[in-house]
Amino acid sequence: MSEVTRPTLSDALTERMLELIRSGGHRPGDRLPSTRELSQRFAVTTPTLREALRRLEATGAIEMRHGSGIYVGAAIERLVLPNPNMREIRAAQLLELLDARIVIEPPLAAMAAGRAAEEELTALKQALATAGRHLGGDDAELHDANMSFHRATARMAGNVVLHEVVDALLTVHGPEQREILQLFDDRRRDHEEHLAILAAIEARDAAQAEELMRAHLVDVKTVIEHRVQSPR
Repeated sequence: MSEVTRPTLSDALTERMLELIRSGGHRPGDRLPSTRELSQRFAVTTPTLREALRRLEATGAIEMRHGSGIYVGAAIERLVLPNPNMREIRAAQLLELLDARIVIEPPLAAMAAGRAAEEELTALKQALATAGRHLGGDDAELHDANMSFHRATARMAGNVVLHEVVDALLTVHGPEQREILQLFDDRRRDHEEHLAILAAIEARDAAQAEELMRAHLVDVKTVIEHRVQSPR
């Protein structure tokens, strides 16, 4: 299998955001239009814009300051962002992405269980509640909610560097993540595994949270590996 996904609107929007910064002569630290203004300008939905902004933030092109706005990032001067529309996504990349997540995310789930605060648990519950409302076919919203759950779990672990690694991994490899959702193709089971991880974190059971996160990601990888080797 040489190609497993198609270009998305968020991929094109990432390039349009970079062009806005370049053509506008913006420098690091300059404030950009608000999320609402950008959504209207590019005629896109908030989830699509959010994914593009996260990708740009992960590469340092922009900085999102809570309660303040969106700013040109310090890394914009040295950023080289290939156009995702022009590349092929190989099956091997899907498996490598999952291998990386299997190494990183289970220990973070354990750390999250050891320091879970109520407000952070609320964020996990809200992400899964949103996912639960979109199991019937709205994959864009479901993907966004699932990734929010994994990001929030990593953030709860309390290690800023590792949280940023997970966030960047999920953001920069957005097309691969969407393809994983399509290939796994068992949204209900995926959701139930997320709920089990949440229950372990809420119970402050670090060992169980780590075991369930690892089992979840290994389960996904096993299905993906089988399906990319034996396409349906």
